[in-house]
Amino acid sequence: MKQIDNNNQSDEYTREEAYLRAKKRLKELKGFYWHAFVYAVVNILLLIVHVNHSDEGILHMGTFATPLFWGIGLAFHALGVFGKNLIFSKKWEQRKINEFMDRDSKQWK
Repeated sequence: MKQIDNNNQSDEYTREEAYLRAKKRLKELKGFYWHAFVYAVVNILLLIVHVNHSDEGILHMGTFATPLFWGIGLAFHALGVFGKNLIFSKKWEQRKINEFMDRDSKQWK
């Protein structure tokens, strides 16, 4: 009887842990998507203002400074949120493992 209660408590603890991790992940994703949205809106507005009020034309460095440096910050935010899975996802890893195993098995035939 005690064993069942311990397993039940362990399952509840595991589910609670999973819920908290998922909630944290959701908060990180929402933060990144809001950051990207604000980046796009602000830079579009800055481009419109610059085009309408500048005699220097659109190809001036000042036109691209904010999007460039803020974009670098946004890229680091993306790396922080998505981590290595941004480029090297689990599917990619599994494909590569299968590819290497297939290559090795052909080599030994």
